[in-house]
Amino acid sequence: MTKTKSNFEDLEVWQKARKFRNRISDLTDSFPGEEKYRLSDQILRASRSVTANLAEGYERFHYQENVQFARQARGSLYETLDHLTVARDEGYIQEDTFTEFKSEIFDILPLINGYVS
Repeated sequence: MTKTKSNFEDLEVWQKARKFRNRISDLTDSFPGEEKYRLSDQILRASRSVTANLAEGYERFHYQENVQFARQARGSLYETLDHLTVARDEGYIQEDTFTEFKSEIFDILPLINGYVS
């Protein structure tokens, strides 16, 4: 039997970030149409950046390169949190939805930190 090489898709942190990204995508579908090219676009890009940076750094030759991409992913999570704050402040999401997404962010952050370690 041939053993397949692992890749970034096998990382728990990437898998959780992917679920988060997909939930953000579903959430932005409920935003007003005038936000399509403003807040919706910004929050989608930030959430997609998390998984993209984890994937991009995965097979970098030098460990420090991978670490830098993981740091970018961490920053993108915080950026997503800020965009969620705007969505809450503008009344596009309720407080409980905001709290749920914020909790998910703070579940993913330690996974990124652990991945770096």
